[in-house]
Amino acid sequence: MPMDTPEISTHDAEADPRNDRLLIYVNGALVPKSEAKVSVYDSGFMLGDGMWEGLRLYDGEWAFFDDHMDRLFNSLKSVSIDIGIGPDGVRDLLDRTAAANGMVSDAHCRLMVTRGRKVKPFQHPGLSRFGPTIVAVVEHSKPAEDLQSRGIRLATVPQVRGLPTSQDPKFNSHSKLNCVIACLQAEQAGADEALMLDPHGFVNTTNACNFFIVRRGEVWTSTGDYCMNGVTRANVIEICRQNDIPVFEKNFSLYEAYGADEAFLTGTFGAQTPVASIDGKDIGEEGGAGSITRRIRALYKDLVAQNVAGQQSLRGKKS
Repeated sequence: MPMDTPEISTHDAEADPRNDRLLIYVNGALVPKSEAKVSVYDSGFMLGDGMWEGLRLYDGEWAFFDDHMDRLFNSLKSVSIDIGIGPDGVRDLLDRTAAANGMVSDAHCRLMVTRGRKVKPFQHPGLSRFGPTIVAVVEHSKPAEDLQSRGIRLATVPQVRGLPTSQDPKFNSHSKLNCVIACLQAEQAGADEALMLDPHGFVNTTNACNFFIVRRGEVWTSTGDYCMNGVTRANVIEICRQNDIPVFEKNFSLYEAYGADEAFLTGTFGAQTPVASIDGKDIGEEGGAGSITRRIRALYKDLVAQNVAGQQSLRGKKS
């Protein structure tokens, strides 16, 4: 039977009325939110044919911008989409959008790139003949405070992250139906989000974020073979390695996950979000984030500050 507690997600944010008056970047123009539209012939709308990135703004800088651009442009090259600009051009359009909305910190961007408008409503990529569509939605956004104390409830679902030969899960593509199905399965089981397995039955990722557990002082996450190569995931692994926290990318089953001392999710929006339960089984004894999760969160906050300061220093030198 579903639980009585309402569903939440790792992307729950504090309400901000300023988001009703946003300007959205659409193909070179900044337009009011109510007027931000793309064609019904757009390949992203029709087919999910496109890639996206989520970035977070701290003190005027997009944290780990270069890492996000490496992933975006690798993905675009892999599916033969040429957007006609490089990372500097992307940074410029993001900066202009943030400035137009009076944003310096506590903002989150969803940058979306598709193959563009099609001449006919069919699948072949050659029918997209008008150039790519580029949209940047930047919102005033702070993760909900109660999420950190309550934690996320996960349910294991039958939907899996597939093999690279079907649709490589490393693509941050607009084609997210498998993750949507997984989320629906979890909600129908009374949880907040889905814990997805890999094709071999090992614990993999959630429908929206990368997944970590803590067992006896060790941090475990999946091999990375079947999950999104998350920027925050990579940073957490590096933080652990640099601070003598044992960390392992490995196969592990639900058996180990159920018996974890702590578990948390990683993502650009929420950074590190604690897991309260998996399939109705409480994780840990502290409630919310455990001691190692809290330590990683503090170290990650320091890493963000270092990255932002480095970008500011580099930009200062260039100017």
